[in-house]
Amino acid sequence: MNKTPTITLYDTTLRDGCQSEDVSLTLDDKLRITQELDTFGVHYIEGGWPGSNPRDEEFFAAVKKLSLKQARIAAFGSTRRVNSTAADDLNIRLLIQAATPVVTIVGKTWDLHVRDDLRISKEANIEVIGDSIAYLKQRVDEVIFDAEHFFDGFKANPSYALECLTAAAQAGADVLVLCDTRGGSMPLDIRAGMQAASQVVEANLGIHCHNDCELAVANSLAGVESGAVQVQGTINGFGERCGNANLCSVIPNLQLKMGYRCVGPQQLKHLPQLSRLVYELANIEPNKRQAYVGASAFAHKGGLHVAAVQKNSETYEHIDPELIGNTQRVLVSDLSGRSNVIYKAKEFGLDVESADPAVKNILNEVKQLEHSGFQYEGAEASFELLMRKALNGTVRHFRLIGFRVIDEKRKEDEPPLSEATIMLEGPDGQIEHTAAQGNGPVNALDQALRKALTKFYPQLESVELHDYKVRVLGAGEGTSATVRVLIESGDETDRWGTVGVSHNVIEASWQALVDSMEFKLQKDTN
Repeated sequence: MNKTPTITLYDTTLRDGCQSEDVSLTLDDKLRITQELDTFGVHYIEGGWPGSNPRDEEFFAAVKKLSLKQARIAAFGSTRRVNSTAADDLNIRLLIQAATPVVTIVGKTWDLHVRDDLRISKEANIEVIGDSIAYLKQRVDEVIFDAEHFFDGFKANPSYALECLTAAAQAGADVLVLCDTRGGSMPLDIRAGMQAASQVVEANLGIHCHNDCELAVANSLAGVESGAVQVQGTINGFGERCGNANLCSVIPNLQLKMGYRCVGPQQLKHLPQLSRLVYELANIEPNKRQAYVGASAFAHKGGLHVAAVQKNSETYEHIDPELIGNTQRVLVSDLSGRSNVIYKAKEFGLDVESADPAVKNILNEVKQLEHSGFQYEGAEASFELLMRKALNGTVRHFRLIGFRVIDEKRKEDEPPLSEATIMLEGPDGQIEHTAAQGNGPVNALDQALRKALTKFYPQLESVELHDYKVRVLGAGEGTSATVRVLIESGDETDRWGTVGVSHNVIEASWQALVDSMEFKLQKDTN
């Protein structure tokens, strides 16, 4: 029986990924990501470049205290300086002092770099590569050689690029990683370079691709097809310029499409969670359209699509989303058909048939509301309330009598003061009239609403506002334009989105706030 070939994963999110614009991770962030990568099943975690900055030095000291299950920590650096020896080179010494089981060093394999950057002879560069690796191999368990610009070098001077690889292999490098450092190669270039390398060296080969032509994932897969046994990349494709090969796409492509093994089936289901964690720690909004792990990866909006997916999900889903730990979603919009509404009704636990007149009424109302600016794709709690109202009639837990919001700035050098006063009728007909201050008009209104309602519904104390977004609709109308407000709220167990639309941002915010509270009360009574 043929054994499933294994591809080792080398993650460089903590080093190459941190070279991405707008990405900065604290020491605690890097340690947490390290633990999550290890749990997920990554084989190598590149922690940084010792000596390049204090944070990387702190990481290599702190990571030794973690109890990792399988991942090997790698320190990254470059070959020795030109006019030195490996024994006397400061960067080489710092790599050894990091005391990691793996050291990865990058060296030049493109004669253009040797000539114009290092400004030495090609023979001298060969000596630099061999001396650096041989010295490290005597002192470190595993040495990986990143052949920088290999594919550009191979196109320009094939024999020299391969001579550099041969020198690295003869010096004892355990893995030779062929790098598309500029990210400009095509898959056919990757195949040609990999195949040529495999004919001249017996060492294991790896692939490291950048995404400047939007081909880093495709090129990584081509590299594996051509003999690479290690793939380097980053979570979410973070990296310098246009990024690195996105492991969130590479891994499922290799494992689910091409028959290789990277991680265990249960570990693979945690990939969306790992993706979101890295986005969160980097303080970057997740890409909902990201393949496999994005929130929209298995989302269906068109009525024809939804009708087909309900009969057989294979009609519009290239894999079972559960394999990757994602879920099928059906969106409701003015493009929706009856199938969308029926699907959502079942999701909300509502019993409704396609022939029910309420289904058509819901569709008509959604189309009218979206025409006026509402959008329910990020506000499913508001849509559930709309659907319950259409099917079961209005169930309101309180009634607004009125509110007033005051914004006052008394001095130029002082922040403005915001105060909201609200009057509402509770479930027993009792009138509650209260006020609250906030750091802005919407926050003040939120505080006043909570203050009034918790007298009747103490469980609302647990509701938190996690996100608040305002979108201006209708270009050219300036400050008189309609605005859409999206609010994400949550309690100890759940999160939900609500929406409001108005020419008045306070009124739009009020609509979304009321839906948020109503949804919580509805949820707790179901």
